[in-house]
Amino acid sequence: PRARPAPDTLRRARFDRPQASLDFWRLLYTLLKQIHGGKWTESDAIDTQIRFVKSALWYHGYGRPELYRLPSDGSAGSRELLLAFSWLLHRLGLLEQLLARNRVKTGDETSVCACEDDLRNSQKGTTEIEPEYELEDRVDVRHLQWLNGRLRFQWRSLHAQHQEQCRLLHKIHLFTSGSHMDQILGHFSVTETDLVRQPENYKQLLQLLESETMQLEAFLAWKHLEPVYWQWMETVLDNIAEEGNMCESHDAHVEKSRLPKVTSYCPWADSLTGQIDRLSRDLMTLHDQLQKLVTHRKAAWCEKMKTRGEELQKEGFSATARKIQESVELKLLDLAYLCAPKRNKMHGSCRLVFRSKHPASKTGFARSVSKEPVSAVSATEVIRELRVREASLQRELKQLQEECRQRLDEIAEGLDGVICISP
Repeated sequence: PRARPAPDTLRRARFDRPQASLDFWRLLYTLLKQIHGGKWTESDAIDTQIRFVKSALWYHGYGRPELYRLPSDGSAGSRELLLAFSWLLHRLGLLEQLLARNRVKTGDETSVCACEDDLRNSQKGTTEIEPEYELEDRVDVRHLQWLNGRLRFQWRSLHAQHQEQCRLLHKIHLFTSGSHMDQILGHFSVTETDLVRQPENYKQLLQLLESETMQLEAFLAWKHLEPVYWQWMETVLDNIAEEGNMCESHDAHVEKSRLPKVTSYCPWADSLTGQIDRLSRDLMTLHDQLQKLVTHRKAAWCEKMKTRGEELQKEGFSATARKIQESVELKLLDLAYLCAPKRNKMHGSCRLVFRSKHPASKTGFARSVSKEPVSAVSATEVIRELRVREASLQRELKQLQEECRQRLDEIAEGLDGVICISP
């Protein structure tokens, strides 16, 4: 990491001193920019930095509304920023991601992932709180279509560039085959080939490796002291809770006192009674909302069942049974794919190794995190996994398209004087 908070900054942020706010905004801006792979400079305007930090935290699901209410000039909120920084450390593995992104790549590496990420779970809660600087006007659909077309064009360009990179990489591996001292690899990487052609560049590489070593040593020191940091953060949370209770007790005393005069000798009694009253009101409100929700859901379900029964009578039982059977078969195929025995999920950074006749290098990929031959995975295995995943996504896409088409047909039937032609 290129930036780190000073101990004095952390101490000031614990007591919510405004002097530490700007330092924390710049720190979060620097760290989050590195994670998202964007370009940044220290001369960026502070409002731009704050806007980006709020957007990034909202994207990652940070749900504390006090942060999004902070002023855009960075004049306050150092303790809220300390909480956000600690949340990033715990939730996202901030330091691990930074080390992975800033790692010096001496070999030809690529990322392989055959895991099925559940977007519903990963994005759960990210839409509950929206930053106050979001656009209120609706976006034109034609503009969205233009953005979609531009994204498709850039994706195709990126794919073509990636294919060209693979072709050139294959040439380097082929021409340098048998030149490496490591018999498992047998060929040079792009970095090693560049060092052979220009030996004077080794000084810059050595400096990068020394910098990475210093970062790894600092990370190890942090792991030893991490329990102390979280204990200290517990005291910060205790301070926030105490201040919140003091504010609540003060408000309750100013508004109305529900206890007799005898309770004036107990400072905590007003606060406790006020909390009990608020909890009682909240419980009654939730009870009424649940009753309304249950009634609404029950009525909607009865209406849905009635409509479904009429559809079954119109369409016929055979057609409905055929659709149900097809849906069940698709679900069973996905279930068999997910629950297949001895199925190893491929995930992580791998080093590309050229396939040769040597018995020790018959794989297209070699794990960079381990030197065991068991951890190697061939390119054919990756292609097979990706094709299975592609087929599963294609089936899901067709099912969603069919549901959308049926929904559009239902909407079109209710429109008078409109003729809709399906694509």
